[in-house]
Amino acid sequence: MPLIPKFEKAFATEKLHWTTVITEKFMLAVIGILTLLAAGIEVASMIVGRHIALGDIFLLFIYTEIIGMIGAFYASSRIPVTLPIIIAITALCRLIVLHSKEADPLNLIAEAGAIVILAGAAYLMSLKDKLSLEKEKLRDE
Repeated sequence: MPLIPKFEKAFATEKLHWTTVITEKFMLAVIGILTLLAAGIEVASMIVGRHIALGDIFLLFIYTEIIGMIGAFYASSRIPVTLPIIIAITALCRLIVLHSKEADPLNLIAEAGAIVILAGAAYLMSLKDKLSLEKEKLRDE
């Protein structure tokens, strides 16, 4: 016989759920603030240095995608899986741009292969989301 009866466990889970929700929203707010701060520091260093490189622009795209992901969470209370995948693709593209001149060709092939795998995963996840939306429409009818 379990130590905690089933109804008490469900009651405890319901009562403690708010801590998870609050913690998640707080941490995402912190991540958003720190991302904005990092983007501001990056833009300031570009202005002071009077130099904008392609890697810097990719980094700003990554910051923008992180802010977009946080916004999507606050709008829908869930993070679409494709957004972190797109962030990873952008980060890998930045790596290729920054290190392509001195990088080992096998590393470039591996990074490009990782991008292809991530792109395939993003495509599959978008199909799954589309299928889920179609199922939801059928249930609502």
